[in-house]
Amino acid sequence: MSLPTFEKKRLIGLIAILSFGLTSLFAVLLPVVLEPLIPATFILGFFVFIPLVALLGEDFPLVAPEAADGRSASTTATAEDPLATLRERYATGEIGEEEFERKLDRLLETEELEGRVDDGPDREREVEFE
Repeated sequence: MSLPTFEKKRLIGLIAILSFGLTSLFAVLLPVVLEPLIPATFILGFFVFIPLVALLGEDFPLVAPEAADGRSASTTATAEDPLATLRERYATGEIGEEEFERKLDRLLETEELEGRVDDGPDREREVEFE
């Protein structure tokens, strides 16, 4: 099983929220027993993990690689290939067979219409101008 990956900004935000939340929880819950964890949690989160993510970027294991336009590669891949996204959702059980078939039909109809719109008028115009 592979590690989950996040966008760099999202991972930094997640680390900040978790660090602040855990620090607050330790300070309120049992301040006498968890006293050594209070500054350690804050320092590790804000002064160790966040700078590591910021400096290492894509080399940090939990950061997803970015595409040329600044979006993460996973976002780019799913946005460009809706059929792959649909198959993945069906394979993970997020959608049922009926919904998969319905969405697949709609996706194929949309692609056929785009092909007709792209091919049809341009070819007629080229023929007319020749």
